[in-house]
Amino acid sequence: MRRAQLVTPFGVGAMSVLVNGTSVITAGLDHWYESGDASSLALEEYQEHDWRLEARLRVSEFRLPPDFRYQGQGNDNRNVKLTVPVLRFPRWCFCMFCKRMELSTLTMQQPMVCKDKKHADWKYKPRMSQVPFVAVCADGHLDDFPFDKWVHRAHRPSCNGTLRLKSLGGGGLEGQRVVCDGCQRERTLRGITEARFVNGEEHSNLSDQLSSPDDPYLCTGARPWLAKLEGACGQPTRGALRAAGNVYFPKVESSIYLPRKEGAVSEEMHELMRHPAVSGTMRTLHSIFGAELDVEMLRAQLLKNVPPELFGPISNEELIAGYCDLLGVGEDEPKSGEESDAELLTGDDEWRYPEFQHIRETPKDDYLTATNPGIHADLHPHLERVRSVDVLRETRALRGFTRVRDDVLKLSVGKKLLRREPLPPVQDWLPAYVVKGEGIYFELDPGRLAAWEARAEVQARAQKITDHYGQVASQRGLQDRTLRPRFVLLHTLGHLLINELVFACGYSSASLRERLYVSTADGREMAGLLIYTAAGDSEGTMGGLVRMARPDNLRSVFASAISDARWCSTDPVCMDAGEKGQGPDSCNLAACHGCALLPETSCEEFNRFLDRGMVIGTFEDPLLGYFADLSA
Repeated sequence: MRRAQLVTPFGVGAMSVLVNGTSVITAGLDHWYESGDASSLALEEYQEHDWRLEARLRVSEFRLPPDFRYQGQGNDNRNVKLTVPVLRFPRWCFCMFCKRMELSTLTMQQPMVCKDKKHADWKYKPRMSQVPFVAVCADGHLDDFPFDKWVHRAHRPSCNGTLRLKSLGGGGLEGQRVVCDGCQRERTLRGITEARFVNGEEHSNLSDQLSSPDDPYLCTGARPWLAKLEGACGQPTRGALRAAGNVYFPKVESSIYLPRKEGAVSEEMHELMRHPAVSGTMRTLHSIFGAELDVEMLRAQLLKNVPPELFGPISNEELIAGYCDLLGVGEDEPKSGEESDAELLTGDDEWRYPEFQHIRETPKDDYLTATNPGIHADLHPHLERVRSVDVLRETRALRGFTRVRDDVLKLSVGKKLLRREPLPPVQDWLPAYVVKGEGIYFELDPGRLAAWEARAEVQARAQKITDHYGQVASQRGLQDRTLRPRFVLLHTLGHLLINELVFACGYSSASLRERLYVSTADGREMAGLLIYTAAGDSEGTMGGLVRMARPDNLRSVFASAISDARWCSTDPVCMDAGEKGQGPDSCNLAACHGCALLPETSCEEFNRFLDRGMVIGTFEDPLLGYFADLSA
């Protein structure tokens, strides 16, 4: 498993299948980075810092997931045999031959074998497989499906007979039947995944029909990834397939690294601060002196713990700048306390506005560099600014997860799901992954955009998407959103350009990613789009995107993307179906797999809120689109 996958999609609390077919769940952070030889553990190899994201998530650092290393293979035996702990889940297993069910333990490493009397004469006992069903609730809890309670229709069944999971044939859950050998009761699994809202309250078939609606079966609060099989919850619970999409929604907060002062901290100084003695000394001094620390005292304290030759080329100005950058010291220090329980959203305007201000200029830093390549005359009426982002560094941190619905999640609630014992903010950390790459940034012309957004037909088309999402939100208990025309326009344009850049630059479709800077709030107006490399390997620094930012190349990319968008391979069906809504949750208009959809890792909105009509117009109104007059 790749290290990045341990942040998403197989982070803490997520289920995955090992190469031997065992289904496991990634354990909490409490026992990560445990080594048999503590002296060989060097955490500085995994520690990463982003002062803005640390303040936002109230942690002292981020850590890369460990990579497994064999002992004695040229790696000086540091951080050898580090693993990420997992637990066996679901615990219910069944025999493929006799259908007998048995409950295993979370820590069992060996495969279960069937001990039924029917196999008494077999030379080798058949191996049992884990069941594909689990039970989930909207508060993030996960439990084994209550087969014994379901078949006996009781919260505490008195019968302890052997259970069997039999298949009756057919394509639905009604074809799966649980049978008890002791009392001869049986029951199908029909409807166990269904749920509904009644008068604003959630009801599920599993909770209401296990026994009776008057005595519902509620969530037990189990958190098997933390080895806690009991807790306090009381929410309705529902059945789900183990690999269903609604079992795990990771909440990943990302940040483009912004230097506190451009060029003040070199990459060498960043590497020096990864040394545990350096970062530890700086944190201790910060807790005592804060922003009032004298640079001479800082250097003197560091020389007591670190070899002096490391500080030879580091000036006093860069040393104190590194201190401020590591710990977020300065006038612009984020107020993390105000956001401790805030419902953090990925597209928060206030959070992205500083990135918008930095990238739209021409910063020059070892971790963020952008240049102005100029704008082609044909694009100048539509675009106000283009930047070639030669160097950028993105940190993606897992701050929690949800189940059942991809809803907003409070920071404090999400962090409680990641570990058994909470840590104080000065010691807390979160798993993260760092991507270094390049990108293209551009902004729409504000005057032309304002005139386009003011058109009644444009607002009416955006309102369709808002209404479609509003219906889904009311049914699922989600938070309402207002989709502005500029958001739909930039979001769709980003998808169209990525699909074109895949062919123009040779990138894989999942290695490019969009980042939207959209806001209509007073003082924070934004209408920008960053397309950058999302892969963490060498593919992210090959220079392909930087080259395409040149005026002639970008003009060709825009022209091809707009030309291809005018006629989808499924048109006129795609454009006509868009009038009623299509795609995930019917939140797309004229957008489908043939024209505008991307891999979900490349999209910020799970391929929702897309419409080619906003970009190039519709069949009935060809002038509706913002780029309707851009010629090929």
